[in-house]
Amino acid sequence: MPKTLEKPFATAAPAEVRAPSRRLLSLDVLRGVTIAFMIMVNNNGGPAAWSQMKHAEWNGFTATDLVFPTFLFVVGVSIVMATRARLARGATRAELARHTLWRAAILFLLGIVVNGFPFFHLQHLRIYGVLQRIAICYLIVGLFYLWDRRVWTKVAVLAAVLVGYWALLRWVPVPGAVVSLRVTPHSWGYSERWVRVPGTPGRNIPFLDKNENIVAWVDRQLMPGHLYEDWPDHDARDPEGLLSDIPAIGTTLLGLLAGLWVASRRLVKTKTLGLAAAAAACLASGYLWSEWFPLNKKMWTSSYVLVAAGWSLAIFALVFWAMEQRDQGREGWGKDLAWPWLVFGSNAIAAYMISELLPSALFDVHFRWNGMRMTPMGYIHMHVFAHIPDPAWGAFAFSVSFTALCFIPVWLLYRKKIFLKV
Repeated sequence: MPKTLEKPFATAAPAEVRAPSRRLLSLDVLRGVTIAFMIMVNNNGGPAAWSQMKHAEWNGFTATDLVFPTFLFVVGVSIVMATRARLARGATRAELARHTLWRAAILFLLGIVVNGFPFFHLQHLRIYGVLQRIAICYLIVGLFYLWDRRVWTKVAVLAAVLVGYWALLRWVPVPGAVVSLRVTPHSWGYSERWVRVPGTPGRNIPFLDKNENIVAWVDRQLMPGHLYEDWPDHDARDPEGLLSDIPAIGTTLLGLLAGLWVASRRLVKTKTLGLAAAAAACLASGYLWSEWFPLNKKMWTSSYVLVAAGWSLAIFALVFWAMEQRDQGREGWGKDLAWPWLVFGSNAIAAYMISELLPSALFDVHFRWNGMRMTPMGYIHMHVFAHIPDPAWGAFAFSVSFTALCFIPVWLLYRKKIFLKV
């Protein structure tokens, strides 16, 4: 009998394992566009920035709210591509599992560095964060894919995650919620008093209330004093909290399903059409569900998962058409036009770390100017961008300039063919 490759944890088509791997340039471009826009909105120039350059205050959806889920979507696609490539080179499942654990641990630690830099005040050090969520989702979805690469199991878990999270937020009482009780001390009227009792969303507390929700309550119990919005008592919450990792895993699974689709042996044109159809389905179902389960990035609601994935799929379909179908992988005009995004996408973690650590360092440098205490960022803003007549355009110019500044070290790494891999 001919020698065969080692079997995966469950069943997988031999063609999937043996298929020759070619770097998916469209995925690098999508990753690069996402990280560039992430840098822009994280450094949007302040309160004068356009609304689409800011997160929605609570319920709602802006272009900025698309950034993080698109990055998780890209992580899901990348899991498929990286796993197939390593299996084709002869790696074992045990080796891949160890690599997944190691990479997730490093990502989590890098997130702690971002949160604490430069002083690392441990008494209020934030544990949750962007890289931490990426690490958790990558770890769970990556190991799940190693264990079982069948499509239907991913769809089943995705459905369970989205519906289960909705049920959790809708039906689980929030312990110690502040609710109003009506009492009738006299026959001619009511009086009202406020008490702390388990509150049921949609009945005696509002559904998706900003403070009284099970997600924020869990985070206040686990990480008091270590949350992103660490206000006193019941106002403390974190947009990357523990329970909202559940639907974020759904976002990563949607990326993984897209990766399975583009990694299949179908025609390139069929893959493009499939991505576009999936985008339409996610957008339609997500916006419909949002009538009952509002879009909310800070809670990472299930409707938000579908809508964000729909837009991510739509952008991916467009880039995939340009780079893989129109260009047919010949690295022609598509690669030339996409060069800046390829530079960012090839060193996404390095770009993100630079964009997060550089402002922290600059804001902690102070000097006196005309009797005022200034930082380098404040000085530049005052002498350059504040002179732009329209404050919104000034904020946008600052955002673009800062992104260009972060591009320089990433471009130098790209030129020297240095790619920082976790």
